[in-house]
Amino acid sequence: MSGGIARGRLAEERKSWRKNHPHGFVAKPESLSDGTVNLTVWHCTIPGKAGTDWEGGYYPLTMNFSEDYPSKPPKCKFPSGFFHPNVYPSGTVCLSILNEDSGWRPAITVKQILVGIQDLLDQPNPADPAQTEGYHMFIQVI
Repeated sequence: MSGGIARGRLAEERKSWRKNHPHGFVAKPESLSDGTVNLTVWHCTIPGKAGTDWEGGYYPLTMNFSEDYPSKPPKCKFPSGFFHPNVYPSGTVCLSILNEDSGWRPAITVKQILVGIQDLLDQPNPADPAQTEGYHMFIQVI
């Protein structure tokens, strides 16, 4: 039954996104070879925010939603090896609103997640490092 809740919420998220989403962002459910849509995997692009070192870039991200969504947050991943203090070497994003034990709330939307990740790119959280090298480089600069 919970899978139906997840798919219903994701269908609503998709409809809402198509009507109104931030400029430059892309978020689309995965299209399967048989023409159907997999609502539990979304392929996204996050634009670099204007006025930051990330400006002009477009960063691919995959969101994987479980059958427990929205009770549990999606797993958000950049390609493995993405270099950022708050991104694990596997590409998984470390962000409080994606942590089911602390910052996650079922009311958080796909739009809020993607904008939050965009903000994180230029404003890393040194209190929650996910990769050693990126973290050490960041704290040397601040």
